[in-house]
Amino acid sequence: MAQKKIERKYLMHFVDAAFDPDGAKTNYVKLGADLEEYNEDLNPSVESKKNIWGETVVTHSGYEPQSEVDPYYATEGDPLYEKLVEIANERKAGDSCLTTVVDLLVDSSQKVLWAYREDAYVVPTSVGGDTSGVQIPFSIHYAGNRVKGTWTAATKTFTAAAAAQASAKE
Repeated sequence: MAQKKIERKYLMHFVDAAFDPDGAKTNYVKLGADLEEYNEDLNPSVESKKNIWGETVVTHSGYEPQSEVDPYYATEGDPLYEKLVEIANERKAGDSCLTTVVDLLVDSSQKVLWAYREDAYVVPTSVGGDTSGVQIPFSIHYAGNRVKGTWTAATKTFTAAAAAQASAKE
């Protein structure tokens, strides 16, 4: 019996448009309205060498994940667009571009199968576009502190697993 493939629409990606360094307030925006494709490129750091005995030695020292969001159309009232254009126009860099992202997978009934939040630098790559509308594509550079947790769709709220377990015990 053939296994049913998971449809792409069930893998979701959110960027926190609040860019609040303390994480006290969040405003997650779902990516994908104009995207035909989106990948989190893991960019693994893997090195293979042959030693003098003819054995292959593999060293895997981690990942440098990043994603490209292109196109991303400017939409009036979109908090992520407003932050992206502020970063681009004011040529902000460093921690001014730091926020969090959430990746999650749901099943066909919208039950969350897994959710992870991670720090990320969101960096606009251009402003302009063609006659289809103003575009501000950007890169996401994942910066670590990846934590597993739960996602509440109604409020677009991520809760780290440790915090969720602590509140369940109370």
